Amino acid sequence: MATEQRKPLPFIANFAAGAIAGVSEILTFYPLDVVKTRMQLETGKAKHGMVGTLTSIIREEGVGRLYRGLVPPLLLEAPKRAVKFASNDFWGKTYMGLSGESKMTQQLSILTGCSAGATESVVVVPFELVKIKLQDKTSTFAGPIDVVKQVIRREGVLGLYAGMEATFWRHFWWNGGYFGCIHQVRGMMPKAESQQAQLFNNFVSGSVGGFVGTVINTPFDVVKSRIQGASKVPGVVPKYNWTYPALVTIMREEGPTALYKGFVPKVLRLAPGGGVLLLVVEFTLGIFRKALGPPYI
Repeated sequence: MATEQRKPLPFIANFAAGAIAGVSEILTFYPLDVVKTRMQLETGKAKHGMVGTLTSIIREEGVGRLYRGLVPPLLLEAPKRAVKFASNDFWGKTYMGLSGESKMTQQLSILTGCSAGATESVVVVPFELVKIKLQDKTSTFAGPIDVVKQVIRREGVLGLYAGMEATFWRHFWWNGGYFGCIHQVRGMMPKAESQQAQLFNNFVSGSVGGFVGTVINTPFDVVKSRIQGASKVPGVVPKYNWTYPALVTIMREEGPTALYKGFVPKVLRLAPGGGVLLLVVEFTLGIFRKALGPPYI
């Protein structure tokens, strides 16, 4: 993003660019997230594929159901993506300073991405829990506020952080794959000679990063959905509690393919979605640079 010839943009610029990109991405691809969650919450042998799940939701519950639970992620996307890109910028500068590197390397880009994901995970857990509760087919909640009230009443404030550990691993691995691939793919692509070519390079790099991040983190996303979708019963140990034991349980009872339930709608969202994120972020940062002028240009 920054080069040796120009001064890095301030933290708030990266934060704002990430927020704008996040809202753009969620408004475009949200129905695929609903389909993905439904497929992940289905235990045992999958009854429907992506198309079957989508048509079933529309036929039985109406098109509006595809946007149920949109408010929490919409409220979340701005701070979530803002934290993602701003913390990636922060950790990148920090690790480069600690390592003495003058340029980002492949190893540092992966480490930076993983650190950004860990930072992001702390912000997203309550919003993700509300979203999962509302997207569940059996959900009887009236809306986001009703979910929050009932969870706090039954489980206390900490109940909003159910699935924190699984969310940590989901974001840790996705961001490591995403930002690590962006660095690698950018290095392999021909140098952009125009703004349009640069935007194209960003879209391709982000899409490849989104695909690889999704391949890596989908099993952790399945576990997170199972943990957050379950209702806690007093005195009963939850079947899915900690991430890595839950991965083993799902694989043993449902087979390894169960760890990739919802992969198709997830990758259809996050591969191009990753491209959209990077494209919008870089485009917005370019506008900020022009507005601020030297030494940021």
